[in-house]
Amino acid sequence: MGNTSSILTQYDIEEVQEHCNNTFSQQEIVSLYQRFCQLDRNSGGFISADEFLSVPEFAVNPLAQRLFRMIDGLNFKEFVAFLSAFSSRATLQHKVEYIFKVYDSDGNGKVAFSDLLDVLRDLTGQFISEQQREPVLTQVLEEAGYKKDSILVLSDFMKILGSNGLKMEVEVPVD
Repeated sequence: MGNTSSILTQYDIEEVQEHCNNTFSQQEIVSLYQRFCQLDRNSGGFISADEFLSVPEFAVNPLAQRLFRMIDGLNFKEFVAFLSAFSSRATLQHKVEYIFKVYDSDGNGKVAFSDLLDVLRDLTGQFISEQQREPVLTQVLEEAGYKKDSILVLSDFMKILGSNGLKMEVEVPVD
């Protein structure tokens, strides 16, 4: 499974399925493996950020640079675990943990106002000026019960996003 030219065995499929908490069916895992092999252009068993850029939807994502830090050098098992947050079978907790990692760019387990502002800047580009972003974000935080100087942790994200019926799903085509 480390080398993309190898064949995916039933044991490998079950191992990956267990690793991603059964968020993908066995057929979906086989389809993901085929896609992984296509992306792994040098057949090294890992996908680089550059190889991920060959996926058009990923290349145009405004958060692509943040996601690169999460995906660069993934093997197949890690690739499936990364994508599992987008499965319709993923738990809300799993989805919120994924979102938190996107915001927590330095990996310290804390998200400050500046981190939120950076993500908002990535998402809005030039559609919102720097002068408009800060008051908008301040208002959103206050409506959620936080202040500009609040440091958010995963449980705060769970509190904020956990009641919104969060939808974060992608369909895996099965051949």
